[in-house]
Amino acid sequence: MHSPKLLPRPSTMCLLWLLLLETSVSFASLDWFFEHPRTLYSWKGACVWIPCSYRIPRLQGTLENLTLYHNYTYNQTQKEYMGTILYQVSSFPRGRSISNGRVQFLGDNKSNCTLSIQPVTVQDSGVLGLRMRTISDKWLENIYLNISESAPMPRIQLPAEMQESQQVTLICSLDVACWGYQLHWALPDTLYSSLEREPVPVTSLTPKAVSMENKVQFRPQWMHHGKKLTCQLRESQEGPALSEATVSLDVKHKPKLEVEVSPRDAVVMKGETVTMTCHVLSSNPELLSLWWLKDGQEKLRGTDRPRGQERPRGQEQGPIMLTLWKVTKEKSGKYVCQASNTLGVGKSKEVNLQVHYAPEPSQVRIQPSPARENSPVVLTCVSQANPPPTNYIWYHNQLEVVGTAQALRIPMVLLSHAGNYSCVAENSLGPGQVGQEAQLDVQYAPKDVAMVIKNPTPIREGDTVILSCSYNSSNPVVTRYEWNAPGSSEYLSSGVLKIQGVAWNLGSVSCAACNQWCSWAPFVSLNVHYIPRDVKVTVMPDSEIHSGHRVILSCGFSSSRPAKVHFSWRKDGVLLRGGRELSFNAITPEDSGSYACLVNNSVGQAVSEARMLQVLYAPRRVRVSIRSKERVTEGEQVVLTCESDANPPASHYAWFDQNNQDLLHYDQTLRLEPVAVEHSGAYWCKGVNRLGSNHSSASTLTVYYSSKTIGRRAALGLGVCLAVALLAIGGHKLVQSWKRTQSQQRLQETSSGQSFFVRKKKVRRPPVEEAPQFLGCYNPVMEDATSYAVLRFPDTTRTGDAGTSQAQGPSPDWDKDTVVTYSVVKKRQVGDYENVPREVPEDEGLHYSELVHFGVGERAPAQQEVEYVTLKH
Repeated sequence: MHSPKLLPRPSTMCLLWLLLLETSVSFASLDWFFEHPRTLYSWKGACVWIPCSYRIPRLQGTLENLTLYHNYTYNQTQKEYMGTILYQVSSFPRGRSISNGRVQFLGDNKSNCTLSIQPVTVQDSGVLGLRMRTISDKWLENIYLNISESAPMPRIQLPAEMQESQQVTLICSLDVACWGYQLHWALPDTLYSSLEREPVPVTSLTPKAVSMENKVQFRPQWMHHGKKLTCQLRESQEGPALSEATVSLDVKHKPKLEVEVSPRDAVVMKGETVTMTCHVLSSNPELLSLWWLKDGQEKLRGTDRPRGQERPRGQEQGPIMLTLWKVTKEKSGKYVCQASNTLGVGKSKEVNLQVHYAPEPSQVRIQPSPARENSPVVLTCVSQANPPPTNYIWYHNQLEVVGTAQALRIPMVLLSHAGNYSCVAENSLGPGQVGQEAQLDVQYAPKDVAMVIKNPTPIREGDTVILSCSYNSSNPVVTRYEWNAPGSSEYLSSGVLKIQGVAWNLGSVSCAACNQWCSWAPFVSLNVHYIPRDVKVTVMPDSEIHSGHRVILSCGFSSSRPAKVHFSWRKDGVLLRGGRELSFNAITPEDSGSYACLVNNSVGQAVSEARMLQVLYAPRRVRVSIRSKERVTEGEQVVLTCESDANPPASHYAWFDQNNQDLLHYDQTLRLEPVAVEHSGAYWCKGVNRLGSNHSSASTLTVYYSSKTIGRRAALGLGVCLAVALLAIGGHKLVQSWKRTQSQQRLQETSSGQSFFVRKKKVRRPPVEEAPQFLGCYNPVMEDATSYAVLRFPDTTRTGDAGTSQAQGPSPDWDKDTVVTYSVVKKRQVGDYENVPREVPEDEGLHYSELVHFGVGERAPAQQEVEYVTLKH
């Protein structure tokens, strides 16, 4: 059995309260834990709510039995608590309970032990013992009650200090909690407009404390100072007050003032007296000083004391008067009464004192002054008066002008408006007087500005020009001159300018005479003479120019002064004809060159940039150039070059031999190294560019045998000739013998003495026209058969006239004149001659032998000789 225990230690209680909120946590403590208000207050007839929570020691199970004792005792003999039982329950949760009807257990058998007693009596004061048992453990907790005969008085909490317009919070509270009872405020009507929100009563029930509370938040004003606030405990909103507490508001504020004026409207005539009285309505803390202020600056002393002294500190607050004797216009203004305390300075409302008087001598103000001609000007009549003037009279040079308003407006001031101006102001008290005159000064820029050229005309480019600037009148006087002449210039004197090296494009020039403003003279053109500018050549067409096309060269320029010009042309530095255009109806390559145009005027000559004219044409003048020694001998180097004239140059070439056979060589040069005899012959070439092609004429290349080759062939030829001679001699003797036999036979058969011959018929070739004969060269390399020789003896019968060709008789040795032609019996199928053009086709097949027998008669003796020898291979 445990002995009675009071509240746990404070540090342990805080920890246990946190653990109580988390019921799912396992507790390590071995003691019972309770939390509830230690003492609960109430009054007779009310109720008591006892918020309570507990925790059973670990491993002790759940609550089985609960008993509430009132003023219990402990029996040492029975070892048990004894006393009045107010409530008892066993076998939770459905066990039997004992109650007197006033007590209710609102908890459970795990953690909540809240109780309520209603109604309570004074006898309920004392200690309540809450006895709680589990299967294996038990505990008794003490709860104290304090029940009074009447309801306790609420407590009102005020801030340490309340100042005007600062938010404050007032709290009314009571450490009692009983449902149905609340705290309410009773506030003055003037305070409701300053509330931040409507007060709401609040009741709080926690295991730590029970209370009732009502807060009010507002911003107090100075008039709330000294007002009373009451907080009342009521059973309902409209029920009677069971108890109440009252406090007075101590609102700190600056002095509050009020002013009384005599006369009331604060409007007086000049010379009258004005009295202003300042009343202090309130000041918390007490007033320190009181004074008057005029127009926010001048501090005036009041006259509430005979000697005009300020009220000593701490004396009763009272009014302070300010008396103004025989007021003047200077007394008009705004008057304020001010007072101070430790919080600051308080001000009264302003008193606007107006002193009425007739207009004073007027003045004229001119804006702007001085005025510029043709600009607007406003003249204002200024006169001190109260009430303000309502009518004005204006004078110009002492002559009245039209206008009754305070401002005389001139939209565009002229020189005629210059002069002296004055005015008179009038109000309800009468007219004023004319004051000091004001002078209107009308200023203007220099007039009739002109620029003069001092040079004789015409002016040429590069000359020095003198310019002069003048004007007629100016207000104020001219102080400087400006020029718009670009280039190198120099001021010679005021208004005189020298321009050195005048530019051709100077154009128009002007000057300005300036005071505050500048007036420009009309622009004057110097008309500078210069040679033609930007001369250039234009070619039509501007695309490629082909030989044979029509081409026109035009000469143009941008400007010239004087405008009269003369055109001429120059090609490659050589002067051509004149004229603006240079035309070619069918341009040729020879027209290519550099063309320039010349344009002359009276100043000088301008030359355009040279324009290169290129004429495009196909290759022409194609020829074959042979580069070698004078005599070409086999074994040397020969270079044949295809030369041509073309634009663009020939892009490729082709080579051909005398038989028009393409040599399949496309370079510009054809190299023969080493050259051979068979290279002899005619060659020609063809040049090609993108515009076309052309070919050369044939050029002959003759290659001679070398000395070695000639020697070998001469030896061979000599041997052949010897063999032929031997054969000829033998044959000759045989023929002579045969001829003698035949002659004798014919002499016997015929007696006429005529000769006859038998000839094998053969078709003869037409005679070859005489032409340069070529010497063929024997080429043993090319020979694949026996060559032959032809011995031809001239016919001596051709001597003499055609009409006397008859024979004169037989010669005694006619047989010796017989001609024998020998020929070979084989003919090659290809050309056998080098450097001999084949003009007549040779016979195919066998050659023939011809025996010519001359008739009786003598033949003219002739020397037998070889006409020509042809060696074929």
